[in-house]
Order: sequence, then C-alpha cells, then structure tokens
Amino acid sequence: MNPLKVNDIAPKFSLPDQDGEEINLSDYQGQRVLIYFYPKAMTPGCTLQACGLRDNMDELKKAGVEVLGISTDKPEKLSRFTEKELLNFTLLSDEDHQVAQQFGVWGEKTFMGKTYDGIHRTSFLIDATGKVEKVFNNFKTTNHHDIVLGYLQQQ
Repeated sequence: MNPLKVNDIAPKFSLPDQDGEEINLSDYQGQRVLIYFYPKAMTPGCTLQACGLRDNMDELKKAGVEVLGISTDKPEKLSRFTEKELLNFTLLSDEDHQVAQQFGVWGEKTFMGKTYDGIHRTSFLIDATGKVEKVFNNFKTTNHHDIVLGYLQQQ
C-alpha cells in the first residue's frame, strides 16, 4: 500500500453515487474536496464518521470544502445509508476498488485475527487545482471531523 502524498495529483475518476448518477472528480475542479475512504456503510465506526461530517457540514462548507465518501458498497446500500443517517453529502460506490487502489488505500488489513484486503480509512483534502493538499490518516472515527476542521481552521 502506497497512499498518495501531499502535492501528488489526485487521480481522475468517475464513480456512481448513492442514486446511481455518475460523479467525476473533475466536476469539482476549482473547489476543495475532502475525499474520505471508509470500509463499509452502516457499520458502527463508519456511521460515527459519516455523522460527524454530516453534523459539521456547515463548517466544512464555510471553509469551501465539498465532501465525497468512497467505499466498495453498492449504490443501493449507499442510498439506504444516506437515508437512514440523513447524510448531506455524496457517497460513491467503488465496487471494484479501482479508485481506492489509485489513491493507495486498498491493501491488506487484519481484523479479529483474520487477514483480508480492504479499504484503509484515510481521507485526502484535494485543493482547487486537483493536488493533494493534506492526507488525514491518524484519527478515530469519533474525531475525524474535528481533525479535518482543526486543519482547515489553521489555514
């Protein structure tokens, strides 16, 4: 696993959102975008992380940041997750984990003694020019939004 680093160019991608609409990273050109990769919708940790972002969306918008969440879940599951948790940002389906691989966050994981391949919980703040401005990989699901907002407030 070799995650993108600060100043790397974010890979261009197109993925279906929770409604099955194709979303391109290029749709956000000229804007800052927080792309956060998470393992699985509707699990306790991923729900805490998503709700933290949802509850702080006004602050993120004030900082000029759009949010895209990416997992390997199917669009139908993302739609249920969005409705259940009243999420106010876009979730994208990377079923074949190609985008996760391009960002360097797909790799071996160990959970409860089992080893498997999956998404490593990492977020990338992409600047208005399409470069990685900041990589967030040291946080808990409960404080992810605080770490991101703390960084944005220092800028």
